[in-house]
Amino acid sequence: MKLCILFFFLFSNILFAQLSEKKLDNYKNQADRIIRSALVEQKAYGWLKEVCEIGPRLSGSEKSLKAIRYAEDKMKQLDFDKVWLQPVMVPHWERGEVEEAFVVDGIDKGKQLHIASLGSSVATNEESVTAGVIEVKDFDELKLRSSEVKGKIVLFNRPIDAGLVNTFSGYGGAVNQRGFGAIQAARFGAVAVLIRSVTTKMDDNVPHVGSMYYADSIPKIPSAAIGSLDADFLSDAIRNDISLKVSIKFNCRTLPDIQSYNVIGEITGSEYPKEVIVVGGHYDSWDKGDGAHDDASGCLQSMEVLDLLKRLDIKPRRTIRCVFFINEENGVRGGRAYGTYADTIKEKHIAAIESDRGAFTPRGFYVGADSLKILKIQSWLPVLKKSLIDWVEKGGGGVDISFIKNAEAQIGYVPDCQRYMDVHHSANDTFESVHPREMELGSAAITILAYLLSEEGF
Repeated sequence: MKLCILFFFLFSNILFAQLSEKKLDNYKNQADRIIRSALVEQKAYGWLKEVCEIGPRLSGSEKSLKAIRYAEDKMKQLDFDKVWLQPVMVPHWERGEVEEAFVVDGIDKGKQLHIASLGSSVATNEESVTAGVIEVKDFDELKLRSSEVKGKIVLFNRPIDAGLVNTFSGYGGAVNQRGFGAIQAARFGAVAVLIRSVTTKMDDNVPHVGSMYYADSIPKIPSAAIGSLDADFLSDAIRNDISLKVSIKFNCRTLPDIQSYNVIGEITGSEYPKEVIVVGGHYDSWDKGDGAHDDASGCLQSMEVLDLLKRLDIKPRRTIRCVFFINEENGVRGGRAYGTYADTIKEKHIAAIESDRGAFTPRGFYVGADSLKILKIQSWLPVLKKSLIDWVEKGGGGVDISFIKNAEAQIGYVPDCQRYMDVHHSANDTFESVHPREMELGSAAITILAYLLSEEGF
């Protein structure tokens, strides 16, 4: 009997959460206005061009600080109710001017290889590192061949699984060699590591960079990404020529931590100003491209959420706050700093929405929340579908918003993923690689969801 009563109340709550026909029609009309304004005016896309013209925004760099000043000024120009900078101390790693690799012995002597040092790597110092190469696919093979590793450059050559539809799953299955390859290889005496670029694009030689890690108890050895075609070349070459040696040289360096900032702006809720919906992305980027998809687009979509509501004179019941998180790529200091702020401020975070999967066509939202909250958001699909959102499923929200522990829902915006890993962390990630309509549809989708959360709450 008690279970029956419990199910009755749960089912009643779900039914009660359904929108009335009149309210649903009103929300659909507002969604139409939001979508039209985003697609016609293309504000976020225009801002993206301006941010990309500043250049890549590696944490601690002068260009990142210039971009922060741009964002603060833009939010003030857009007349948000509040705009402020949240101080964050961030790591300061610089790539340096020298990055070179070539074959020094064997039948392919003199062939240049396309490499880029990985974030936080140590340099090869003034001298290059020259050694033979051993290829492995994973850490298990490295351990089995540990007796062959000492004094060698280890090539980790496991590509993304091209058979997976979800390219993020493929990325997750290959990225550990980039993050921890230097630690594992150094255990057995390797002098450097080359990591096959973690990308779905197999037919070019553009290195895809990213973070890597060291352990204090293990020697720190230089670590670099190598282009897909050159990884394939080395794989064939070392099987056919046992005398082959490679020389690598780069002069990256780690400097003391430096002051940076999260950029924050908000529209204050008309009825519940202490109840907050966060929308955001990470503002830092790697330094090989413009960081357009990863993740200037997510930040600027989030800024456009507030601007769309203002220019359409839609007054949200709850506060909607835009956060440009700094330092997601190599430290997540911005996300941690905002999470600490959220824990101490006397506010209720209804939800946090993160856009950090590129500016491609909208597909869905992952929601980290209990089943009843997910069901409530799913009941809004008739409105969300207008912006091409097809589904709402249980899943992770995003790296930066994961630190907002008191958020009732952590939500990740999910665009189509098929081309994202082609550009991710590379020189391919440029303003020109972003299509304005895809980006603006993403802005509209996030705006519609933020607006519904503001009006309906949980």
